[in-house]
Amino acid sequence: MLKTLYIKNFALIEELSIEFNSGLNIITGETGAGKSILIGALSLVLGERGSVDVIRKGEDKAIIECIIDVSNNKQVSDLLKNNEIDYSDEMILRREISRKGQSRCFINDMPAPVGVLKEVGNLSIDLHGQHEHQSLLRVETHLHLLDDFGGLGGLVDEFNKRYYELHTAKIRLEELQKKEQHLREKKQLYDYQLREIDSVNPQPNEFKDLQNEQNILENTEQLFSATNELHEILYANDDSVHNRLVQARNLLVDLTHIDNAFSDAASDAYSALALVDEINKYVQRYNSTMEFNADRLEDVRDRLNALNALRKKYGGTLEEVLNYRNIISAEVQLAENFEDEIQKWQLKVADLQSSVSQIALRLSQKRQAVANRLCLSIIEEIRRMGMETVLFKVHFTHHSSSSGDIFVENEQYSATPSGYDHVEFMISTNKGEDPKPLAKVASGGEISRIMLALKTVLAKSERLPILVFDEIDTGISGKIAQVVGFSMRELSRYHQIIAITHLPQIAALADTHYRVEKKVVKDRTISTVERLDKTEHQKEVARMLSGSEITEAALRSAEELIDAINIQHRLFN
Repeated sequence: MLKTLYIKNFALIEELSIEFNSGLNIITGETGAGKSILIGALSLVLGERGSVDVIRKGEDKAIIECIIDVSNNKQVSDLLKNNEIDYSDEMILRREISRKGQSRCFINDMPAPVGVLKEVGNLSIDLHGQHEHQSLLRVETHLHLLDDFGGLGGLVDEFNKRYYELHTAKIRLEELQKKEQHLREKKQLYDYQLREIDSVNPQPNEFKDLQNEQNILENTEQLFSATNELHEILYANDDSVHNRLVQARNLLVDLTHIDNAFSDAASDAYSALALVDEINKYVQRYNSTMEFNADRLEDVRDRLNALNALRKKYGGTLEEVLNYRNIISAEVQLAENFEDEIQKWQLKVADLQSSVSQIALRLSQKRQAVANRLCLSIIEEIRRMGMETVLFKVHFTHHSSSSGDIFVENEQYSATPSGYDHVEFMISTNKGEDPKPLAKVASGGEISRIMLALKTVLAKSERLPILVFDEIDTGISGKIAQVVGFSMRELSRYHQIIAITHLPQIAALADTHYRVEKKVVKDRTISTVERLDKTEHQKEVARMLSGSEITEAALRSAEELIDAINIQHRLFN
């Protein structure tokens, strides 16, 4: 939902902020008041091109900002995350155009390229009057809309899953085929390297253990001498640590008999004596095991040299050597069994292609059945809006490809993650004319009514929650205007609608009504927007019925029209 639109120094607008509601938001005003300026400002903040001409005279820059609730729009969430832009349920879009011709764009207060701003706009608001934001004019959306209308999401997901399994299998097969010759060329080298590594047979953590053992063996004499000296200091000498502690302990025990305050110190002396005894026993045991083994030292040095040679050649650490050994061992095994491995993946690809083809055909058949129902519904809706000669069709194409994955009746076709159907909505509004792509239908009020009809039929499946209509009432009046208004009101149950209209029949149905006025303030013309209460809503409808002069008769007529048209709307539905 578009929650707010803020505009500053844009065309005739000095500064204004509009808060929109859900449902049907109607904007009215006299010709030239500045209604289309609002649409122009909105299109600018949605990423359309802007020029310095839009900046209000005497100002340095124009600013447009809007806040959109995108809490249920996963596509917007994914787009922002992919572009490393902070996500918030209330997304803030901001656009600044300076006199120097510079354009700055922001999304959630973070600078963003105008291209990303436009993508976000395309995923958030359908703006009719500017083709760039009309989702139904983008052919890539048609297949998705058809699937949603027919409730085919489960079958599409099934195809998508199989399609990516096939894609992964084809990549693996292609990798194997490319690798085959390379491995055959490398196999002789890998065999030699395996023999070299296996002849040394390195073990995990062996290098550190050998280094430690080497250090001990090379310092046996120092270790023997130092442990002897420690034994002398701790226990053997007459003035040893043990003897001195015994003397200290005895004195502390005597002092305890005099003053119990020394009891803790005496206890600590016993503990210290026990600790010294334990240290001495360990030193004696260690000393007794000391033996200089020159042969073992030489073996350790030779082993370390062999391991170092492997480390220098195959990796900085022994773990990297072992990892490299595992890699080339797997490559050699693969090279020896390459034909079997390639054949295994070829069979897998063929099986997946068969499965994907069956699902694609089933999905295509269901889509064509859904398309027939969709065409009938849309034609009925458009004809209710006064376009009696309209024709609508869903055009299917399939692209032949010698490298395609879909096989149907001995033909081979390319596929996408959504199937092998390429779908485009086609329409003819004039009798005797063949249906043409929607984008080639005349713009203005006619195309807006076509879009309204399409969206009314697709309302529950169309994912774009915000629809903006400009000049939807061009060339219609009377009963057709009522029908258009009823369709918009019905559509507003599923979408927020913002529409500019000149017709009282449509304005009378507004959930929220805004009036645009042009005023002169301090010798400058400005456009303002006012949200109307119930009384002002009635007055504005009266103005639209009678002109600038609002009479009592016009007010009564407006009240009657509002009551009558809302009653008819309830009966209409």
